Amino acid sequence: MMAYRRGTVRYQGEMAGIREEYEGGYRFTYDVDYLNNPEAEPVSRTLPLDQQIWESTTLFSFFDGLIPEGWLLAIALTVWKLERRDRFGLLLSVSKDPVGAVSVEAIP
Repeated sequence: MMAYRRGTVRYQGEMAGIREEYEGGYRFTYDVDYLNNPEAEPVSRTLPLDQQIWESTTLFSFFDGLIPEGWLLAIALTVWKLERRDRFGLLLSVSKDPVGAVSVEAIP
């Protein structure tokens, strides 16, 4: 399956995995080096540390929760000229420097 868009997922600044959008939906895969780190933490309770590829037909609720709401979302939609329904595009555009421990940055 070829990915349409991809993003690196970092946990407290450390590369934790890859987030991808493809024809059938979305997937998340932990980075092997991250999994081999004995101090590694899961990026979410719903995505425990595992070598499996996590797949879903919808954007995982954890990642959707990283997208701002309200006035901040309105600013992001205006500045980056994004569609409100393009949740993956929003995730890649606005989750590079979040308040929490997990960030997502687009891979060109």
